[in-house]
Amino acid sequence: MPATGLLLDPAFRLHHTGSHHPECPERLDAIEQALRQRGLLQRCRRLTPRPISDAELLRCHSQSYLHTVRRDGAYGRSELSTGDTAIGEHSEDVARLAAGGVLAAVDGVLEGSLANAFAAVRPPGHHAEPERGMGFCVFNNVALAARHAQAVHGLDRVLIVDWDVHHGNGTQAIFWRDPSVFYLSVHEWGNYPGSGAATERGEGPGAGTTCNCPLPAGSDGATVLRTLEEALRPAAARFRPQLLLLSAGFDGHRRDPLGRFQLSSADYGALTDCCLGVAAEHCGGRLVSVLEGGYHLGALGESSAAHLEALLEAQAG
Repeated sequence: MPATGLLLDPAFRLHHTGSHHPECPERLDAIEQALRQRGLLQRCRRLTPRPISDAELLRCHSQSYLHTVRRDGAYGRSELSTGDTAIGEHSEDVARLAAGGVLAAVDGVLEGSLANAFAAVRPPGHHAEPERGMGFCVFNNVALAARHAQAVHGLDRVLIVDWDVHHGNGTQAIFWRDPSVFYLSVHEWGNYPGSGAATERGEGPGAGTTCNCPLPAGSDGATVLRTLEEALRPAAARFRPQLLLLSAGFDGHRRDPLGRFQLSSADYGALTDCCLGVAAEHCGGRLVSVLEGGYHLGALGESSAAHLEALLEAQAG
């Protein structure tokens, strides 16, 4: 029986962001501890990351940006020169491993050895645009996964759902004019990076394949779930995706310091069930989730466990 894949590797801790930075290596420790306490680790098939190649990165990012990432790391900069992304000595190598690991998870799901997968990687990715890193993100992991599914596995239509409390401006920018990838985001309006208005719907051949659902600060889990369901189900019915990719940010939790949503840890299980239902209806259950935000360590661990438990239940039943 195909398993639920889990990508959670010690190498991802080597991306150092400086003291007191919210996107810290301890995030992965919190996830691993919570999964172990709930007995979830042994129920998953552990995945091994591999470095992404330049050719694979160029499906979403420019050659000049790859040069910038390498140059900034070699010069010992503490931030990418393109914006507000903290980096350290090993950040490029770790970011390549994270992105390549997500591609390996996609391979497992599309080749049938995995029913679904959770890639608990860092650095996160959904703010990274073709020409620049932003907001803790170096390479756009979920966008690269979509392009990989198309280039290597021949998929025609990929759906990306993003429930991070912050809008995924990078993912939106990469697929803005592309009708083959549908991007749907539910996020807190007015939070970083300031994009994601409901009027932003794509352009040219991609018009109508971007769907933004901004919600006010203070929105609770029931509101977020209802908004996701009401937007996602009809969109998926029209688009008929072959794979669902999930930008799984857990910073909408009520305890998170960088968001003002009021979700509980259990709410992330319900959001996962919603996405799994759509994946079952349209994609043969094929779903790969990729860690984005989540900066309160306890809430991140609990929410990730609720998310993974839902993936395991779908795989088993």
